[in-house]
Amino acid sequence: MFTDIQKRLAEREPKPLGKQRYFSVLLPIIMVAGVPNLLYEVRSQHISQPGETSFPGGAVEAGETYEAAAIRETMEELNLPFDCIHILGEMDYIVSDQVVIRSFVAELKDVQLEDIVCNEEVEEVFAIPLDYLLTHKPTYYTVSTKLEHPENFPYELIQGGEKYDWKSGHQAIAFYHLENHQLWGYTAGLTARFIELLKLENPIE
Repeated sequence: MFTDIQKRLAEREPKPLGKQRYFSVLLPIIMVAGVPNLLYEVRSQHISQPGETSFPGGAVEAGETYEAAAIRETMEELNLPFDCIHILGEMDYIVSDQVVIRSFVAELKDVQLEDIVCNEEVEEVFAIPLDYLLTHKPTYYTVSTKLEHPENFPYELIQGGEKYDWKSGHQAIAFYHLENHQLWGYTAGLTARFIELLKLENPIE
């Protein structure tokens, strides 16, 4: 029995508990006037979260790796060939009770910002110089969440009953204050984390 248990555990990849949906995004670095920039999308009006800023990305399909999903979604949304996307590595990722979002950093090779022709999911693209992000920190605003229980919740089955000390949740949401675009939430959080990682090493050349 123990050998069988060991075999089953060895054959699977550990995952977060729950019924999360799996997504992957790409943080694309593009050269603009000889300066490295992070590329962002503005979501079109006929998809979810219309008008919001995001990185290229989407749901991971069955049998697909997170990295392959990030590349595929970027190719589709920005109409780029595979050879233009040079993966530099994987960054930190997001886990919540609803989603898992893995993130990858890539260089867009031989791509001009003004030549990008987006598909119908993207309203426009814009770029922010890394130098700007390295010198302008986001502002964080904390929101709180509170558990609400249904009327038939079985308080009698837990120690303390209705007086049980439930923990409330707190989440810090990042906002970058830009003149012409919005940048907040998961996208801002991934941006801030990427910039933090750059600052941990020697200045980029």
